[in-house]
Amino acid sequence: MKRNLLMTMLLGLVTIVASANDGVFFVNGSHVVPLEETDVAVTKEVLTITLGDDQYARVDVQYEFTNRGKAKTVEVGFEAQSPYNAEDGGLKTGKHPYIYDFVVEMNGQKLPIRNFVVKGSLEDEPSDFRPLDPAQWREPTDADDAMGGLINKKTKENINHAYAYLFKATFKEGKNTVHHTYRYCMSGGVYQHFNVPYWLKPAMRWANHQIDDFTLRIKVEKTAKQFCLLNDMWQGAQWQVTSGTGKFHVIKSSWENTPDYVEFSLRNGTVEWHGRNFRPKSDFAILSPDQVLFYRDDFKIGRFYDRTATVLVPYDKMTGDNQASGSTGGIPNSRILRNLPYASRGYVFKDAKLAAYFKSLWWYMPDPSWQQSTADFTKEERDWIK
Repeated sequence: MKRNLLMTMLLGLVTIVASANDGVFFVNGSHVVPLEETDVAVTKEVLTITLGDDQYARVDVQYEFTNRGKAKTVEVGFEAQSPYNAEDGGLKTGKHPYIYDFVVEMNGQKLPIRNFVVKGSLEDEPSDFRPLDPAQWREPTDADDAMGGLINKKTKENINHAYAYLFKATFKEGKNTVHHTYRYCMSGGVYQHFNVPYWLKPAMRWANHQIDDFTLRIKVEKTAKQFCLLNDMWQGAQWQVTSGTGKFHVIKSSWENTPDYVEFSLRNGTVEWHGRNFRPKSDFAILSPDQVLFYRDDFKIGRFYDRTATVLVPYDKMTGDNQASGSTGGIPNSRILRNLPYASRGYVFKDAKLAAYFKSLWWYMPDPSWQQSTADFTKEERDWIK
């Protein structure tokens, strides 16, 4: 089930890292699909993706399906792309090595899940959920000079593979509810702190070829995050910050021939998009802004900050020769860098120059009620300050 988005993302990683091969794609999230034709429709979906500081994305999907015919049992599948440039090791179990806590409940009942490895499907073609025989295939070794895929033990054929999660869904007549939860590793690369891809296009395979009522919620818990989404699919409806502290704006990418992005700054809250008769024309990814801003002329120190980052993006765009030397607006860069963790939490600076500088960073959201404390500073932040 390769998607245009996935290929664009991987090509972008290859372009950025060149020969260093430092980009890692772990796994995508995905919509569930029926394995055969059915008259069951997706009438409502609330997709919640939660970002934290542990490098995992947590997915919670609340579906409402409408069975327009008689009660029936439908085989339903979920396909996850194999990792790229990362250790695998899921051939024997059939479970994706970077997906955890995969649970499906239907009409209040937990469903048993079957797992196996399948051949990766071609772009926009229905997935082939026929299991591969682990006895006939092996994972590549360093001697194979291969970045991924599986190798046939006899023919030496190399194929892309994926991981299938299957369950039998018994739909009663009328309304049915499915609650699907799991978590997966964020991908990333050089100058791309995180990348959270999600496949929405499989939703088109249900009977109504759309999601009648769709809500996307991106949630940030116990931290602050900056992230971007391509703006093309989300135009025509209004994003809203529904909890916590947050704001968003539209920015242009530094990459040529790339659409605008919506950039978000969110602290301990949720941003939401809602639409009806939603027909996703592409998949999407939640991206850290560092790659989007990579070649921007208006880059300045602190333009992107993440509490788990060990470096800031690109040093050659900073004032001075490296991340700590030089100054910006009459302030030593080392002082700006040391205060980034405090600014992320909304500290109101008393120093006039520091206050003016951080107010110039669009993501800064002052919080007069925040009590200055390092109790929740991450290890990366403590090391950063040192």
